[in-house]
Amino acid sequence: MKSDIEIARETNLLKIKEVAERIGIPRYEVLNYGRYMAKIPLHLIDEEKIRQHHLILVTAITPTKAGIGKTTVSIGLSLGLNRIGRKAIVALREPSLGPCFGMKGGAAGGGFSQVLPMENINLHFTGDFHAITSAHNMITALLDNYIYQRRDTCEGLKEIKWKRVLDVNDRSLRDIVSGLGGPTNGVPTETGFDITPASEIMAILCLATSLDDLKRRIGNILLGYTYAGKPFTVNDLGIAGAITVLLKDALLPNLVQTTENTAAFVHGGPFANIAHGCNSVVATKMALTFGDYVITEAGFGADLGAEKFFNIKCRKSGLRPELTVIVATSQSLKLHGGVPEADIKRPNKEGLLRGLANLDKHIENMRRFGQRVIVTFNHYAFDTDEEIALVADHCRERGVGFAVNHVFAEGGAGGEELARLVVDTIERQPAEPLRFTYEENDPVKVKIQKVAETIYGAASVTYTTLADKKVKQIESLGISHYPICIAKTQYSFSSDPKAYGVTKDFELKVRDIIINNGAEMIVVIMGEIMRMPGLPKEPQALHIDLVNGQVEGLS
Repeated sequence: MKSDIEIARETNLLKIKEVAERIGIPRYEVLNYGRYMAKIPLHLIDEEKIRQHHLILVTAITPTKAGIGKTTVSIGLSLGLNRIGRKAIVALREPSLGPCFGMKGGAAGGGFSQVLPMENINLHFTGDFHAITSAHNMITALLDNYIYQRRDTCEGLKEIKWKRVLDVNDRSLRDIVSGLGGPTNGVPTETGFDITPASEIMAILCLATSLDDLKRRIGNILLGYTYAGKPFTVNDLGIAGAITVLLKDALLPNLVQTTENTAAFVHGGPFANIAHGCNSVVATKMALTFGDYVITEAGFGADLGAEKFFNIKCRKSGLRPELTVIVATSQSLKLHGGVPEADIKRPNKEGLLRGLANLDKHIENMRRFGQRVIVTFNHYAFDTDEEIALVADHCRERGVGFAVNHVFAEGGAGGEELARLVVDTIERQPAEPLRFTYEENDPVKVKIQKVAETIYGAASVTYTTLADKKVKQIESLGISHYPICIAKTQYSFSSDPKAYGVTKDFELKVRDIIINNGAEMIVVIMGEIMRMPGLPKEPQALHIDLVNGQVEGLS
């Protein structure tokens, strides 16, 4: 089969204004970024139309390092729905340069189920990530200048909570000292870098509903504490308007197209292991304004991305999916069934059957939210009919719809079976009213305990002295009502990345807590998870090149 980039190059793209016009967006409203990408103004969002249309969430079982294929399936489902006569749009997250040049080499779908132009989307796209990086670091520079200019007065800060970000995997920047080299270079300070998708600015962009809301949230960002113990925010620095100026275009959703020329909105950040892992609220709402069916995704397994999608994004936006699709592969099931990673592409009936316990836990968790669940088996060439039948029978026994998809190899035609099951399920048995894992007014530790015990299966949660101190700070600030965003490994229900399957009765340790006062959520860091990833021994960058004017190595 041809590579992703070969398929992408052979696709005849439509001009983006034609793509927009096909879904009902007037040509004069399209803000072109070249021929095949555009931004769409927020005033086109129609809340009445949103309520009339159907939202579908695509999530997955606990992934392997090779991934599960959620993005590919999300795109393929939208293609399949369009092929059976339904007006469908997909709303996805933007790729980060970090994993593109590190582990993945690209994150725009795969095979005949991609969003295009994939080289642009995987690289600088419309500049959203660079705008977020610049805005975040502009705050840092202005904060450092504020401290420097007041270094000999009592108006400085006792404690600084704001770091820097960069959309590159660079472990050497996790913890650094800035301001060295003498007094003209600033005040020496311990600081560090997170990756751009973990920036609070990214979360703010994804949750903001308007420019005014964006500015309000930016102003509320907590930067540190004064010597009097009072919180110091961007509003206190007096720069909320300046930072909003840097982000005014980035807030607008990006419109692109699929390998079958259907509309796709790609906007907002990835990484459900260290951030909330959903695309922007405005992109989802824009898609729901113009599409009868909208498919969106949540990062990594359902214990991370889907949990945050419901408890954070849906809670704050009023969005309510009518169905959740859980993606599974034979490889991931076997890994969670105890099969060595080197052997997961080989037939292994017993290992696959054992791995179904992981799938069952994710189904159970989604049902706790009131969701109607169906499972789709993401088909690979080495899968056997016997193993597929085992998964299908298992799902039927549990009253869960099941469909094999071949979207990677066949595009929309390979997603028709799944599309028909989605439509039939929504028409006959849509989701129940959404139920959250915790109440808004639960204490912070109760929220953490409920997610840890209910979603992950933990027996207990412990806290470092630092984390306990942060909980007290949250209570003193009166923001205990914020939802929580747990940062932990994506490869396990526990904080141990090698604890495959379904772990039970384990202890989770809260190492630190970060207050995202502008994003209005509390980031809870568990285990050894890092908010600035490192590069693998052989990064994908070694295989990326420009050959005869064309990009190679993005897949």
